[in-house]
Amino acid sequence: MKLLAQCALLFLSLQLHAQQDPQRHRFITTLMQRMTIGEKIGQLNLLTSDMDVTGPFMKENYKQDILNGACGAIFNAYTPQYTRKLQDMAMQTRLKIPLLFGYDVIHGHKTIFPIPLGEACTWDLALLEKSARIAAEEASADGLHWTFSPMVDIARDPRWGRVAEGVGEDTWYGVQVAKAKVRGYQGTDLSTPNTLLACVKHFALYGAIEAGRDYNTVDMSRRQMYQFYLPPYKAAVEAGVGTVMTSFNEVDGIPATGNHWLMTELLREEWGFKGFVVTDYTAINEMIPHGIVKNEYEAGALALKAGVDMDMQGSVYATQLKKLLDDKKITLQDIDQAVYRVLEAKYKLGLFKDPYRGADSARAKKVIMSTTNLQAAREIAQRSFVLLKNEQQLLPLRKGTKIALIGPLANAQRDMIGNWSAAGDYKQASTLLEALKSRLGDIDYAPGANLSDDRGLLKKLNITDTGRSEDMRKEAVETARKADVVILALGESQGMSGEAASRSDIGLPASQRALLEAVYNTGKPVVLVLMNGRPLTLEWEDAHIPAILETWFPGTQGGYAIADVLFGDYNPAGKITMSFPRNTGQIPIYYNHKNTGRPLDPNNKYTSKYLDVSNEPLYPFGYGLSYTKFTYNNLQLDKKNIRPQEKLRVSVTVENAGDYDGEEVVQLYIQDVTASVNRPVKELRNFRKIMLKKGERREVTFDISVNDLKFYDKNMKYVAEPGAFKVFVGTNSRDVLEGEFSLLP
Repeated sequence: MKLLAQCALLFLSLQLHAQQDPQRHRFITTLMQRMTIGEKIGQLNLLTSDMDVTGPFMKENYKQDILNGACGAIFNAYTPQYTRKLQDMAMQTRLKIPLLFGYDVIHGHKTIFPIPLGEACTWDLALLEKSARIAAEEASADGLHWTFSPMVDIARDPRWGRVAEGVGEDTWYGVQVAKAKVRGYQGTDLSTPNTLLACVKHFALYGAIEAGRDYNTVDMSRRQMYQFYLPPYKAAVEAGVGTVMTSFNEVDGIPATGNHWLMTELLREEWGFKGFVVTDYTAINEMIPHGIVKNEYEAGALALKAGVDMDMQGSVYATQLKKLLDDKKITLQDIDQAVYRVLEAKYKLGLFKDPYRGADSARAKKVIMSTTNLQAAREIAQRSFVLLKNEQQLLPLRKGTKIALIGPLANAQRDMIGNWSAAGDYKQASTLLEALKSRLGDIDYAPGANLSDDRGLLKKLNITDTGRSEDMRKEAVETARKADVVILALGESQGMSGEAASRSDIGLPASQRALLEAVYNTGKPVVLVLMNGRPLTLEWEDAHIPAILETWFPGTQGGYAIADVLFGDYNPAGKITMSFPRNTGQIPIYYNHKNTGRPLDPNNKYTSKYLDVSNEPLYPFGYGLSYTKFTYNNLQLDKKNIRPQEKLRVSVTVENAGDYDGEEVVQLYIQDVTASVNRPVKELRNFRKIMLKKGERREVTFDISVNDLKFYDKNMKYVAEPGAFKVFVGTNSRDVLEGEFSLLP
């Protein structure tokens, strides 16, 4: 009966494909009729190019796999010359099925934009889509068809290194970014040679790994999944994402890569996903140490039956599927279903018409790192920066100010483009030292410290120290004393965040903290410029340093963008999308938490709080200052009660009461006061990014509909329940005006 049900599902799926595009369906089914079992299995095998100083290269045995039709896709293959050479091999095979070339085009291809967490702080969906569009144009010209992006994992633990690759802690905002990124990469027609096939990852729940430790386990309720973690993946599917990547973690006790409920029942049957599913790197093999299977034979069967179509680098499908078929552990229909999906993606990309689609040296030379693209990178970097503190308007810097630039990241070219910058050439990146020299001429500069004095850490990061910290600190102090203002460039190296870069202590490394304290003790005003891939714990810094600018890893044009903001050419408007904890003991910390039966009461010992630190983060979600001052007044709701078919109009007056023109992100949150299951204290439901000239005042309006009030109730139905609601509008999730309304039956 189970086999019959599977066959029926495959038949219905193929019928649907045939109805959507009969010509495509005929082409693929005719091709599949000519394919041997070996050729079919080959389409499900994704192999990886190696890298050396000259660029990507292919192992000899992998070349033979291509010539034998035993490989359907290549990871880490780019440049027109290299991909054409590999595609030439595929064109020598019996059926001439083209290869699919994929790569980690995460925040730009050659023109590198800020890391995704930084880019998210722009709160500008058009810019987020634009950077993905530029990345697609550059990467496709460089021979690529496919990017392993966007990562939409909701994350509430900044110890996890891969928060750098996501957009933070909020589900609603994650949904908007997921849709924007898919549109940017894929455009409206994948056959257009300047598009990329997008891959949403990591499906699913990877951002909730325990202890913030990469590759660790995840355990949560279905309600938590559906309410907070699954919506961004679903949004990417609804936006038409072409591929999905499995996550390394388990979901409800079963690794995602072998999870039939996740990959078939939820993704395909409930959400209607039509593309193909690829594993993360060797994820099928890794189900063995998970303890869910004994060997690769069992792992291959579990993954294919779950609905996983392509095996990344593990070669489990390549070595096990034929034997599994012979042993009747899987069916030909199981294989055919996966093969069909892979071939369909290649067809949609236009690879059967032109296997060399888009790979053009002349086009690459014209498009890659063009003046227009570099200007976009500079603009997006400016908008990603978050002003965390600015006492007595120390920033922007005044003309004629004598500046000293100090810090191990002041001239760190490699770190400017950050982690997951794959094809990016860090030698093309501008540093802060370079940018300040181009603006001011000569400038007093001292490194001041090693990134860390922990030699074990430096060895892991492949970094050599540059001298004795005590000597470097002494030089930095002498340099600082000669200046009017000191700019200190501190934070993380690019290798201290990203994949396999979790940290249990997310403060500044001790060597840098000692430098900061020494310079602070000179009495000179200090501007702390942070470069990092995650929220840091900055309680001492916030208490002592007058100005703090968060710049993340800002990309190819990062140095110039930082200088633009420091000198006021651009007024910073970024807002953080992940809370900054006071210390690691508060983690996980996020704004949309739920209340307890004993919510915080400072006057009552027996309520939910710490003895040694506030419950509140240092900087809350949505926080970010400006060189000007915005005031909020006159929150108005056009009615006190609404029915399900009605909308509620919310308005607020925002005034630029400062001395500079500036942008503000006006944020709207709601709270369901009483519901059948407990609800968060507030949830983001909309925002407006506006530009106000100094002295200008504007009424900003939002419409709230019943869809903004829905959640998964006690029966796991997605509904809006009648009752009381609060609405909050403000400059961040903490500093808000408040109103009330009711939803009537």
